[in-house]
Amino acid sequence: MEKIIHKVSGSGWLNQIVSVSMISMVLLSCLSCSGKSPVLDTNEDGLRVLFIGNSLTYSNDLPVMLHRMLQYAEIPVAKIESVAFSNFGLQDHWVSGEARTEIATGGWDIVVLQQGPSATEGRPSLLEYSERFAEEIAAAGAQTALYMVWPSASRFFDFDGVSDSYKTAAESINGLLFPGGEAWRAAWRQESDLALYGPDNFHPSRLGSYLVALVMFEQLAKRDPHDLPAVIFAANEDAKISEELAKLLQDAAVEANAQFARQ
Repeated sequence: MEKIIHKVSGSGWLNQIVSVSMISMVLLSCLSCSGKSPVLDTNEDGLRVLFIGNSLTYSNDLPVMLHRMLQYAEIPVAKIESVAFSNFGLQDHWVSGEARTEIATGGWDIVVLQQGPSATEGRPSLLEYSERFAEEIAAAGAQTALYMVWPSASRFFDFDGVSDSYKTAAESINGLLFPGGEAWRAAWRQESDLALYGPDNFHPSRLGSYLVALVMFEQLAKRDPHDLPAVIFAANEDAKISEELAKLLQDAAVEANAQFARQ
């Protein structure tokens, strides 16, 4: 089982696996990249976001993508961190205790909860532990958000169930909802062969993670994602995409938020 603790703060980004620091690797990669990964300025009064999830959160450095978007839009960010374990659901995080300890440190504005698709067997756990976590998040002075994911390609028929489970969880705790899976469906309605799944047909491709980050950006920044450039922001090297593709993804994020986001 792989544990990922991913931290993004105002002074840069740090990705740790177990307790091994990757700072030297970051420095080397920045020297070899295109120079588009700027130093992140510290702003102690900025936004503080904690992600609690699994590989659907840490794949493609989703927290970094979000931070880079916020930085481009000049939204003050103090820190974005994540506690993510491979194959973990919210019940696993609850039992492990590390996420709860991180929440209890306080100072967070938003805590984002994510587990697997949860269309069927995982639904009771999603609902129960969203409520349990939401109580501790509220006690720490933060707001809870649910990051809606998607089913594997082989269970595409579960999409409605996944969406309903996450909507129900967000409603039950009066939390925010980041409808990532619904943004995927909105994008596919425009271009059905868009490669949002990764090679295993479950984890997101970089494009899939980027679309989720657009959804989160619009809600957290309260800005139109169409104002962002046609670039997939990344930890190491950014990737340019066509203006047409960027607009399609931005349209999809706006559509999903308009239909499913909660105030």
